[in-house]
Amino acid sequence: MMAPYTVGHLKISYLLAEHGYELCEEKRFKLYLSNTLEPDTPQQTELPIAHDISEECALANKVKHEEPIMVIMGNPPYSGASENNNAWTEKLLKTDLDGAQSYYTVDGMPLNEKNPKGLQDDYVKFLRFAQWKIHKAGKGIVGMITNHGYLDNPTFRGMRQSLMRTFDEIYVLDLHGNSLKGETCDSTDENVFDIKQGTAIILMVKGVDSKETRVCHHELFGLRQSKYDWLENKQFQSGDYQELNPGSPFYLFRPEAAGNEHYLQWRSLPEIFPLNSVGIVTARDGLTIRDTPDQVRNTIHHFASLDPESARAAYQLGKDAKDWKVELAQKDLKDSGLSNSKIVPILYRPFDTRYTYFTGKSGGFHCRARNEVMRYMLEENVGIIARRQQLTGKECNYVFISKYIISDGVIRSDNKGSESVFPLYIYPDEQKEDIFASDEREYNIASGLLEQFSRQWPQFQPEQLFYYVYAVLHSNQYRQRFAQYLRMDFPRIPFTDDYELFGLLAGYGKELADIHLLKSPRLNTPIAKYQGSGSNDLVEFIKYEDKSIVQINPDKHFEGITPELWNYHIGGYQVLHKYMKGHKGKSLSNLIHYCLMVIALALTIDIQAKK
Repeated sequence: MMAPYTVGHLKISYLLAEHGYELCEEKRFKLYLSNTLEPDTPQQTELPIAHDISEECALANKVKHEEPIMVIMGNPPYSGASENNNAWTEKLLKTDLDGAQSYYTVDGMPLNEKNPKGLQDDYVKFLRFAQWKIHKAGKGIVGMITNHGYLDNPTFRGMRQSLMRTFDEIYVLDLHGNSLKGETCDSTDENVFDIKQGTAIILMVKGVDSKETRVCHHELFGLRQSKYDWLENKQFQSGDYQELNPGSPFYLFRPEAAGNEHYLQWRSLPEIFPLNSVGIVTARDGLTIRDTPDQVRNTIHHFASLDPESARAAYQLGKDAKDWKVELAQKDLKDSGLSNSKIVPILYRPFDTRYTYFTGKSGGFHCRARNEVMRYMLEENVGIIARRQQLTGKECNYVFISKYIISDGVIRSDNKGSESVFPLYIYPDEQKEDIFASDEREYNIASGLLEQFSRQWPQFQPEQLFYYVYAVLHSNQYRQRFAQYLRMDFPRIPFTDDYELFGLLAGYGKELADIHLLKSPRLNTPIAKYQGSGSNDLVEFIKYEDKSIVQINPDKHFEGITPELWNYHIGGYQVLHKYMKGHKGKSLSNLIHYCLMVIALALTIDIQAKK
């Protein structure tokens, strides 16, 4: 930027003058006007100083590409929506530039991330540029303060391995303060800046005579001023840092849970259930999701009959999104024939089944239909719902089950990440090309696992494996012990060699699944009671009282809602409270459903506590 560039030259000139040195006309201080991440050829401009800017960029490019640099430091911008997107930055990140491993590979294989946009953040590009320059020079030091997301996020595992292959010593000082992750400590944890993203200082050294890379970690929690004081008064001491041992597959730059390294040897959910997908993105829930099939039917016929701008106004749709447009949504409805058979249930939130019109086409009525997986959930099926990453400081309980297609955001209420569904069954295609293909449904379970357990236990049934996994994922001990790993990636599952134990857990998992699907006979025992007089069943307000009463209007209330039930969370979704809130202004015609949900949660708490 021109202003700091100019002020920088002035300040350096004054500083040199104070020490008795004056730059002659032929000399200049080597502070250049440039954007590190822009292409070599600057954008042409008609400004009077265009020639000077071009000359300045040429000098900067000579330094960037030819001059060896030994020290690189800074506080680069953190911007997920990077404006520095060009062929140069793509080459910088995605190739083994001058021998510096690409950030898009790990252990010699492609990263295979479905959404690797985090690697396009500006701070990542600046760190990569610094790494590349030091790598070329053969020795040097990098010191930067950046977003701390790259320390343990799975998307950055190739980046972490690449840094380890370039530098001999890496020191990470995690300053935390991430309000987006809900980080907690014994006292208030504040950011060192007025931002929401947590921060970290990284010091990397190349040229040390060492046989292998040392990665060391230290962290600071607490008030902003206490972090400032530590940084101000502490001289760098390697002894202040804990040495880590980052290894495949994640190469974590944060301490792993001591004694739990074997967790990484277990199979993850995608390795157990290969076919899976995140939930459907509608882009317009207010249009596409309804409480009843009749409401869906009325909506699609009315919406399809209007001209695009009238439809936009009638349903308050706002501007078109990149992957969702009013005209394309209307066309998709008309092309599908507006058939009643395409009106299907969708699990919108925990215990909250609604309805939508599902054509299976992305970029139509739904933004992303996920038809490659959701089509199997239109049949008789069940699917485990789980999340890849869980928020730091939150309980690791992003697990549920569905017998229907699922909506994006089904079990969480933040906007960070998505849940995936792992179906049990795969059904044959209706229009199959292979006439010899099976007409029977198959199990969405890794073939090696099925063969292993079938050989090991003659009485083994594939459904048992599905419900065994569901039981493990609801174990409070499992969630607490492996919390650090559960916050990073899809859960990994331990399998026992004891069939009796395996069958027992599978039974508990089936029991829980039936409760959560609201089909267990144990739901027949009342817990919550709907009380009051009169015919007003409208949810006018939601008031929870200490006497285990939830008042919904002056005349009607529920009794028997304990504080533990009222505050029960599934993946950050406070189920009872938000269910009631979602029905505010509506008549609770599904009072029985609400009571069943209360019982289901109570039984879940009971099973988790006792078993």
